[in-house]
Amino acid sequence: MRFSTRTFLGSVVPFAALLVVSFWTVRSVVITTVREGLATSVKENQKALAQERARGASRNRVMLQGVAENAALKAGLQLLATEPNAREQARNTVEDQLSEICEALKFDFMMVSGMRGKSLAAILREAGGFVPVNNRQLHPPEQGFFSTDGRTYEIISVPINEGGAQVATLTVGSRFDPTQYGVPAVLLHDGAVVAAQMRDLAPSEIEKALLACPPDAECEPRIQGQTFLSLPLGLNQTNSGGYTLRSLQNMDAASAPVQALLRKLFFGAGLAALAAALGISALSSRSIVRPLADVASRLRQSTATGDLPEFPESTTGVQEIRDLTEGFNQAAKAVREGREKLTRAYVEFVGSLAQALDARDSYTAGHSRRVSEYSCAIATMLGLRREQIETIRVGALLHDLGKIGISDLVLQKAGRLTPEEEKLIRQHPVIGRRILENVHGLEPYIGMVELHHENWDGTGYPHGLKSEQTPLYARIVKVADAYDAMTSDRPYRRGMSHVEAINVLIKATGSEMDAVVVKALAGLGDLQKHKEVLSAGTSLQSLAFAVRRGIPIPVRPAMEEKEAS
Repeated sequence: MRFSTRTFLGSVVPFAALLVVSFWTVRSVVITTVREGLATSVKENQKALAQERARGASRNRVMLQGVAENAALKAGLQLLATEPNAREQARNTVEDQLSEICEALKFDFMMVSGMRGKSLAAILREAGGFVPVNNRQLHPPEQGFFSTDGRTYEIISVPINEGGAQVATLTVGSRFDPTQYGVPAVLLHDGAVVAAQMRDLAPSEIEKALLACPPDAECEPRIQGQTFLSLPLGLNQTNSGGYTLRSLQNMDAASAPVQALLRKLFFGAGLAALAAALGISALSSRSIVRPLADVASRLRQSTATGDLPEFPESTTGVQEIRDLTEGFNQAAKAVREGREKLTRAYVEFVGSLAQALDARDSYTAGHSRRVSEYSCAIATMLGLRREQIETIRVGALLHDLGKIGISDLVLQKAGRLTPEEEKLIRQHPVIGRRILENVHGLEPYIGMVELHHENWDGTGYPHGLKSEQTPLYARIVKVADAYDAMTSDRPYRRGMSHVEAINVLIKATGSEMDAVVVKALAGLGDLQKHKEVLSAGTSLQSLAFAVRRGIPIPVRPAMEEKEAS
């Protein structure tokens, strides 16, 4: 093997391996960060739901304690216990009272049992109303889950006292609905699936995957070749009768769009970098015979700038020196081009990630791009420098990045959000910060992603910052975000006009919005009337530049002819 060939291989193989390892490491870090953000979101979601359910159970218990003091119910129970001859009539009376209570309180099951746990009277909700459950040995737990006739109920119990002593127990329940938790949920009884929200997974697959999960701890089972995150929903108890309630979130499906985007971007960037490495190695192998002393001297001089030097053409008659000079200069050019390609790939990555976020909801398509354009125009009106505007442009594209960690069940809900769902939505700035802070190079955009929902008077989230405690960049994105939201059409309303939106923003100055930023947006004029200019190739930022300097706004010839006519 020739010396030049050995030199070429010795140069290109380590460089190619370094590129592969670097890209794989970055891809792994990003995907791991996304998965951790999703897992954190699911955990916080479930924690909030568990707290709300605990508060609801406490309210129900207080309400039922009042029901247990019902004089008519106690009289019926006393008659049922003391008059054997009238027991059937007494049971009917108690069942009628239970039916009225169930109907009023919207329960599906109610039972009164004696001190030994034997059922005295019980009713179930059917299609036509409530029906009694007679001659059955029902033994539900005091709290948890209970199944009968192929239906599962979530129940709680309260004592019925008479004269300071417990004489009976009142048990009520509602039909179990796995869709009420905001995340995919599954209920198991002794390891067997009783109810599940995931229709595309067979119960046997779920049972087999969850078999190795600890009862009260999270785990990551694999089902159908995909990784799921499963956490207990905080309802498992020692007296639950073998029932276990867990979430089952498909982590691979949630992070699939980001993984696909990263694979595409890294593949293109890797090919460009590998091509640059091949070119550098080829040129180096042909010019290796050049006197290394001169090369080393010039390289030492270049350490101050950090760039490969360009050597002047040699005037000597030594062919090897001329070849080395020319080859090294071309190599320096190839490195710069490779760096520019990687920079372009990074910019494309930011734009593609913003498109991937908007694609989750067809009604907000283009939102991130428009917010970025409005933000750059506002920054231009405020006289910010070009590099500052570029930072704002990218940060605005990524401002809703954290919504990738919010469940589609909440993010794409058509109706009004519940307080619990609103609390989950408010987690997206924190989720976005967690994603960005672990990726080198994205630190300048963290403030805009995390703080664009802070209010001027300190009533915003996630930290309640006041006035200029919130960075200017984030205040600019907030105004641009609100303007686009108000002027965009939604399924349930038409977008506002420019004037209406500006008036709303002006009213919000001093409370939610920065008055200086709102004034800068208002100074652009009616953006709806500038559509012809923008479609002719003039950017909104150029329009802002012209407005700020008093330059007349260009008008298309077609518009002039129309006005002349």
